[in-house]
Amino acid sequence: MTSDTIISIFLGVGLAASVGFRVFLPLFALSLASYTGVWELNESWQWIGSLAALITLGVATFVEIFAYFIPWVDNVLDSFAVPLAAIAGTAVMVSTVADLDPVVTWSLAIIAGGGTATAIKGAGATSRLASTATTGGLGNPLVSTVETGTALVVTTASIFAPILAAFLVVIILALIFRIYRKLRPRTKR
Repeated sequence: MTSDTIISIFLGVGLAASVGFRVFLPLFALSLASYTGVWELNESWQWIGSLAALITLGVATFVEIFAYFIPWVDNVLDSFAVPLAAIAGTAVMVSTVADLDPVVTWSLAIIAGGGTATAIKGAGATSRLASTATTGGLGNPLVSTVETGTALVVTTASIFAPILAAFLVVIILALIFRIYRKLRPRTKR
């Protein structure tokens, strides 16, 4: 496995994690990076770097970010975004992984890409539901701000410093797991 392959895996995992926070932001950033020549995608995914894809993903990113600041609409979006995150996380992983056998690429994409995106999106949706239940939706814009900011940081790190992005993803997943363990009901022995 070459260093380019490892870096491409880190890029894919970082972007997949970002998809867990905002579905379209990492796709837009990947499109922009491909369009400007910062990152080269697999041959079958180069369409993401087209001007049409860049504009479409830019508009979708803008709409998604602002829609999450509307209480109750954000909860409805989460019901669609959880399955979309799995698909988009898998797609960004497939589009970025270089020089691997297709079976390995798709296995990595489904497990590391789709799995990471789904875990993070599920945790985000749960936190938004808890915010809605405890604050009547008034705290949801704060949750949205944190999610968007995290997506932006991890996406930027993924494109410009993929190793740092992979490290950030490990920290985020560890934090989610730790919170989950604290919140889950204890079983009596």
